[in-house]
Amino acid sequence: MSMPTQGSGLGSGYHLDEGAPHTAAEVKGSSLGDLMRQVTTDLSTLMRQEVELAKAEIRQEGKKAGKTAGLFGGAGFGGYMVALFVSIAVWQFLDNVMDSGLAALIVAVIWAVVAAVLYSKAKQNAQHVRGLKQTNDSVQRIPDALKPHPEGVTR
Repeated sequence: MSMPTQGSGLGSGYHLDEGAPHTAAEVKGSSLGDLMRQVTTDLSTLMRQEVELAKAEIRQEGKKAGKTAGLFGGAGFGGYMVALFVSIAVWQFLDNVMDSGLAALIVAVIWAVVAAVLYSKAKQNAQHVRGLKQTNDSVQRIPDALKPHPEGVTR
């Protein structure tokens, strides 16, 4: 059984004064119940540490994402105001040359094209979200002994 991802074995659940076996001779002298309790304690500690790692990673990434979203929101609002007034100016300019309704339609089509391009870029970007890389790497290191092996199971 591998050690938990954090802390030393003696400081995180193993105490010599509790009689937890540490050598092969001590393991041979232990009951199955004691060994199962030790394995259960190790698994519980491991899972608790993995959950704590995931929570810490989510908090860290969430703070970055929140700050970035706020900045993008402010930039988006500024861009919206610029786009609004430029659109009105283009509409008024085209209104001098053609019918007002046709001028408004041309401006709307231009914005439809811009929206389609931005949607396409956003969809491409969404595929590159990295997720919880450290947590995923850590969970991948859980020993194969914990994974079920149906071919070896008999009923």
